[in-house]
Amino acid sequence: MPVAGIVLAAVGARAPGRADAEAGAPLLVALRALGLGDLLTAVPALRALREGFPEHRVVLAAPEALAPLAHLSGAVDEVVDTAPLAPLDASLQLADLAVNLHGRGPQSHRVLLCAQPRRTIAFAHAEVAESARGPHWRPHEHEVSRWCRLLEESGVPADPRGLDLPAPPGEPPHRDARGATVIHPGAASPARCWPLERFAAVAQAERARGHTVLVSGSPAEHPLAAELARQADLPANTVLAGATDLLGLARLVAAAGRIVCGDTGVAHLATALGVPSVALFGPTSPAQWGPPADRPWHRALWSGRLGDPHGARTDPGLAELEVADVLDALRDLPERAATEARGVLA
Repeated sequence: MPVAGIVLAAVGARAPGRADAEAGAPLLVALRALGLGDLLTAVPALRALREGFPEHRVVLAAPEALAPLAHLSGAVDEVVDTAPLAPLDASLQLADLAVNLHGRGPQSHRVLLCAQPRRTIAFAHAEVAESARGPHWRPHEHEVSRWCRLLEESGVPADPRGLDLPAPPGEPPHRDARGATVIHPGAASPARCWPLERFAAVAQAERARGHTVLVSGSPAEHPLAAELARQADLPANTVLAGATDLLGLARLVAAAGRIVCGDTGVAHLATALGVPSVALFGPTSPAQWGPPADRPWHRALWSGRLGDPHGARTDPGLAELEVADVLDALRDLPERAATEARGVLA
């Protein structure tokens, strides 16, 4: 049965949809057609939907590339490939319940309403009458808490602590990955990219401490990763940018001893997989996108200045972070083996 007390907007009666008939269960569609970090911050909310609606088939509308990690969470039955703000696939029409985990609206609200769900859960937006009874949007809320609150205030219990993922099965993509320092220099925009020569200096210092250093990244970031390796005098086979799929990247992070990266999806992977990390924040605050404060094996560095997260050059606040800041944070991290022995990490 649906959870009592839920705040829902009805959009009219309908006949059972094709997807319902095929699966023999009512359909629940959760929209989160964004990137890796966006998916991982929504995992607690997705798990809440799975637990709150056990009789439903939970389908995530998101980019197909994210499907392996979505399934690893155990929260969804299926992922249907969906681009940001694009119309939903025909198989997602006429759902019993549609949940907007994508944004505040109005565009994302309309994407769901155009698919004619029987009920919706979404934040209130003045331009979408059907959302009027929904919870209010809070601009600077932490991304994990935001989506859990949306559900809580709609009658669905949700625990924002439910971020953890199991390590994906299979071997990591490099024989020396276990215990290595993984550096991920890329980010979604230039504003979030710390200067490459500083990453190279960190890599050199980590090698001097006796740690293997591996460089991760997307295929598009391979030139950046290769240049970091050149500047740090790393062996060519330590550059794994473009050499792994998403599960391979997750295996790499899960095996690592520590992660150094910007405000990017890899930082959220480190959080989800319980790997000590140093994450550098610039235009955005870790209070909105950073690791939970109650996990002492992560260090979020931030100068305290906000900026344009989509800017065309390194954010001035991010540029204020020096190599020494990162090295101090790395020295302060608990060692992975010691932390696991104390039972802090799964």
